[in-house]
Amino acid sequence: MTTAFVLGGGGVLGAVEVGMLRALFERGITPDLVLGTSVGALNGAMVARQPDATVIEPLTELWQGAGTVGPDVYGDRPLRTVRRAVATGTHLWSSQPLKQALLEELGDLTFEELPVRFQVCAASIERAAEHWFDSGSVVDAVVASAAVPGLLPPAQVGDEHYLDGGIVNSVPLGRAVQLGATRVFVLQVGRIDRQLSVPKRPWEVARVSFEIARRHRFNRELEELPDGVAAYVLPARGTSTKDDTLLGSRDFASVQERIDLTFEASKEYLDEHLGPVIAGDP
Repeated sequence: MTTAFVLGGGGVLGAVEVGMLRALFERGITPDLVLGTSVGALNGAMVARQPDATVIEPLTELWQGAGTVGPDVYGDRPLRTVRRAVATGTHLWSSQPLKQALLEELGDLTFEELPVRFQVCAASIERAAEHWFDSGSVVDAVVASAAVPGLLPPAQVGDEHYLDGGIVNSVPLGRAVQLGATRVFVLQVGRIDRQLSVPKRPWEVARVSFEIARRHRFNRELEELPDGVAAYVLPARGTSTKDDTLLGSRDFASVQERIDLTFEASKEYLDEHLGPVIAGDP
């Protein structure tokens, strides 16, 4: 049996994936393969480097600290943001604070050095295609995967430019199957469960359109799982539609609550689908 952890995108909501990871590791479930998109690439990089329960503490500290570094990583002062938008015409925030934070955490780590196979999804602009990083700098790959259109600039790696991997494969279940996974644990941030409403404002049209595309692909891949492959979609808790707004995407106040609520919900889910853990089991 080959076990894959698939970590989807979701900005600040990526904190819920820490609760899911804790529930998995406490059951003794570890990955043979880790796939990440956008913020899931960041969490995934941490797990691929440290693929056991000891990663939970540094991941939790990373997300707890996001409340203080978040404004620097995800945006500047309003006036500077406006100036950048006018000057570039393409994005509101600089990617340098995010890259610096990743360098401080991961340094010059490469995919080849990781103890677990790890791949990161991004959207190639020049090829208009889904691209999977599996070699070279982990930090460069994560920055490319997290380059949210309009908010962060396209990321250049080599001769190509990339945008957020969520554009092409937000929850890469099918990729895990393609790479030989027979048991897949899907770590998603809760958006795929929400009822969509007809957009009433211009800026809501793009969000709803993206959600339709994202959910359609994931649901299709879930329905088309081949025989012999099991997928477990872990539940997210503590999220809401307000998190989908620009201000909500920078709200780090509920990080710890989301981690804790999601851990409890994921623990119950795993007990229901895999059976309860019996005291004394290895």
